[in-house]
Amino acid sequence: MNILIIGSGGREHALSWKLTQSKKLSNLFIAPGNAGTSELGTNVDLSVSDFEGIGNFCIQNNIEILVVGPEVPLVEGIHDYFESKPELNKTAVIGPKKMGAQLEGSKKFSKEFMERHNIPTARYKAFTKETLEDSFAFLETLSPPYVLKADGLAAGKGVVIPDNIEDAKKELTEMLANSKFGAASQEVVIEEFLDGIELSVFVLTDGDSYKVLPTAKDYKRIGEGDKGLNTGGMGAISPVPFATNEFLQKVEERIIKPSVEGLKKDGIDYVGFLFIGLMNVKGDPFVIEYNVRMGDPETEVVIPRIESDLVEVFAAVGNKTLGEIEFKVTPQTVCTVMAVSGGYPEAYEKQKVINGLNLVTESTVFHAGTKIQDGNVVTNGGRVVAVSSFGSTKKEALDKSYASLKKISFENMYFRSDIGFDL
Repeated sequence: MNILIIGSGGREHALSWKLTQSKKLSNLFIAPGNAGTSELGTNVDLSVSDFEGIGNFCIQNNIEILVVGPEVPLVEGIHDYFESKPELNKTAVIGPKKMGAQLEGSKKFSKEFMERHNIPTARYKAFTKETLEDSFAFLETLSPPYVLKADGLAAGKGVVIPDNIEDAKKELTEMLANSKFGAASQEVVIEEFLDGIELSVFVLTDGDSYKVLPTAKDYKRIGEGDKGLNTGGMGAISPVPFATNEFLQKVEERIIKPSVEGLKKDGIDYVGFLFIGLMNVKGDPFVIEYNVRMGDPETEVVIPRIESDLVEVFAAVGNKTLGEIEFKVTPQTVCTVMAVSGGYPEAYEKQKVINGLNLVTESTVFHAGTKIQDGNVVTNGGRVVAVSSFGSTKKEALDKSYASLKKISFENMYFRSDIGFDL
């Protein structure tokens, strides 16, 4: 089969890596891809939002499956675009249509969806600039810390958690009155803070049946001990040790089934990945957020653990036979550690030559922000490479990733040395 993946990060490299293990793959293209994906398939110089360009490429190259990596093209309606063009109907799109993508595109939409379908989540209210005073009154009904979420897409940076009411009011004013996150914070959702430990559960659905993928826990803060600014993710671990069978049964009964059924009841034809960010509160799962694609760097630990042929799995999603195929996952642990540019998530420099990638033998290096320049692999983003390793235990997998990271170097390279510290 001919497959096109849209995106340029570690998630897309990990998906490419897995797809190339299938005998059913004929040609793999990645748009725009990175230095790592160029070794597995053909990079195509197309923007993820250039629907016409992507559509024409799919026609010219007989693309049978389009895998949409990032959220932006989904929220912008790439699946709807493909459905609206008869000549593109034979390309199966792995990713929901615009309506379903609102689960990530609008925090308010997703909270209303959870409320409607009795899916456990934190108490909340949504506010605009016009109701700023009401938002202050709602804050008074909550205990600190306070969770403030920009309603729209803010590249993973739209959540702020002030720990006192004065800061919360200041932050709300910044978000609503002063457009801190631009159009994304025209509306802000205020939630009660859930005290527990986070994890992510991933589901792949064809709109009728679904498969539950491995659990993962990622580490968002730049500093050791989960301190400092939020990033796109500094590392991840799968499986999550505290996600017992009993806990995951609760997740399936209380959250996954009502989510998939709720989409059907609302008339939303949802095809693709559903990422469910959860909080384990004293053994009970609560939904923090939905994403409508795989997370990054969680993909770099979840996808390696899937033993099934991913081309076969995606084909089954496309022709709505996902319930008929066997889905296998390895019991082994996979850990990934992200190496980032100095200064990230604030200002950082690009185009630093990366050395030592060829010396890594015990781990798989997934490129996140790289490109090829003058024959060298150079940095091209804040998060540069994710180093993933298998192990029979978390410690064994992490030890391999850290040993491999010692072989890689670029100017001002930084990584956290405490991934998995809280497990």
